[in-house]
Amino acid sequence: MPTVLTNDNFEKEVINSKKPVLVDFWATWCMPCKMLAPAIDALETDFTDKAVFAKLDVDENKEIASRYGIMSIPTVLLFKNGEIVEQFVGVQPKATYTGALNKYI
Repeated sequence: MPTVLTNDNFEKEVINSKKPVLVDFWATWCMPCKMLAPAIDALETDFTDKAVFAKLDVDENKEIASRYGIMSIPTVLLFKNGEIVEQFVGVQPKATYTGALNKYI
């Protein structure tokens, strides 16, 4: 189950993480976001203990969404050492995320 991010825990869970962190920016009303969820869950199983998987509801955490310029969802950002190393907008195939994660693990 991905970590639920908020304005309050984002820095601790993402910026300070020793592992790469894949953050799914989403909203409850977003149908493409719901389509992406099974792929994120499968990735979490594939990369257990190698990466962190997290979700941030953009409606409830506007500060973080604004900080990273999230204009459309789903947007997935991959962080390594607190920096964005990859960005994906829209639903992508699982293999796209797998390839990106493998580059940074």
